[in-house]
Amino acid sequence: MTEGKFGLMAGVSRDADLVAVFNRIQSFGIPTCQLHCGSENVDQAFASEKVKAAVKQTGMEISAITCGFDGQAYDNLNGPATLGLVPPDLRPMRVELLKHFSDVIKGVGIENIVLHIGFIPDDETDPVYISFIETMQDVCAYLKANGQNGLVETGSELASTLRRTIQDIGAENFGVNFDTANVILYGRSNPLDCVELFGEHIGACHLKDGVWPNRDEPLGHEKPLGEGQVNFPILIRRMKEKGFSGPWTIEREVSGPEQDEGIRQAIELLAPLI
Repeated sequence: MTEGKFGLMAGVSRDADLVAVFNRIQSFGIPTCQLHCGSENVDQAFASEKVKAAVKQTGMEISAITCGFDGQAYDNLNGPATLGLVPPDLRPMRVELLKHFSDVIKGVGIENIVLHIGFIPDDETDPVYISFIETMQDVCAYLKANGQNGLVETGSELASTLRRTIQDIGAENFGVNFDTANVILYGRSNPLDCVELFGEHIGACHLKDGVWPNRDEPLGHEKPLGEGQVNFPILIRRMKEKGFSGPWTIEREVSGPEQDEGIRQAIELLAPLI
């Protein structure tokens, strides 16, 4: 069970040593993780026997895995044309990659697949939005047949737009991976408002901090937890009130000693709250 536990976000390359990845996460006293893997590399990175052996050796719990795609830009400048399943020209190929990703992950037994699905149009009459809804209904049906949930990584859309999208798709296995900083970094929503709007649809989270972009910036700036504009004491209390109980997955998007220090700082800040 992952309730009330910390988690850590970690990327996995096609040749990654999963035992080493899991041992590093556990060195912080963290027992669960979310992983990120490119859909193009999933066969090598998540071969069933490889993953199961690493889990058995370390005891690591994998709560979710993010399905990435080559060529994505995570900002307001290049993101609309390249991110996720919204761009119509990229959609057919990526849907096939996602379905294959789902099949591979089924063999490992991971139930939650996280997606950056793109810049969802705010106008529900936009033809791109209408066809996107149909695509996501097909994707959700495929995931359901594999015993999986699709969780949207928040940030690039208004919280109200995402809530409407969830309602329009109408799939019980479709929800939210609430990234507390991304909604700020893209300049689209307030994290506290997101909790109210997403509520019971939050199936996983990334606890991350950041500051809003300036007028001429394509993205805001991530910060160590406690140094940005996310009010974690209120936010976590409200997430609990809405029924979320974990895992509380930390994400710090830097590398080396700075990342290690950021993880320790996050644990110190969050431990009294969760």
